[in-house]
Amino acid sequence: MNSPDAARAPARLVPVEQLNAISSLIAEGAVFEGSFSSRQDLGLKVDGLLQGDISFQNGGTVHVGATGVIESTTIEADHVLIEGKVRGTVIARKSLEITGTATLLGDALYDALLDIHPRARLRGKVEYRGEIEGHQLEQQRPFGSN
Repeated sequence: MNSPDAARAPARLVPVEQLNAISSLIAEGAVFEGSFSSRQDLGLKVDGLLQGDISFQNGGTVHVGATGVIESTTIEADHVLIEGKVRGTVIARKSLEITGTATLLGDALYDALLDIHPRARLRGKVEYRGEIEGHQLEQQRPFGSN
């Protein structure tokens, strides 16, 4: 039976099983300076401050919690969920979710799925990097040219 709380919980683009499998945490109040990388399909949740790059070459989930701040960075993983603040470039190979509490100052690049909440704050470009099948985009011509 579904509880009332479950009915009110927001649907997540980033799979819940990926979020539940996160193995590393930068806790609220903690500061991490440097790069975080893995070749394994692991996960990282940031509730504190991280200054540096995050890179998961194979898989990976990055969850920036509501109190989390990531600065001067490139984040690359299969799944990225942003509830806090990020300054830098985000590259999500499978899913990118930017919630209503999030601030992203930088570019968001994604290959598959994207969800940006209407209350999210985003300053930068959003770019789909996958193939666009069946669509031929015409090169835009300046207004008034034939």
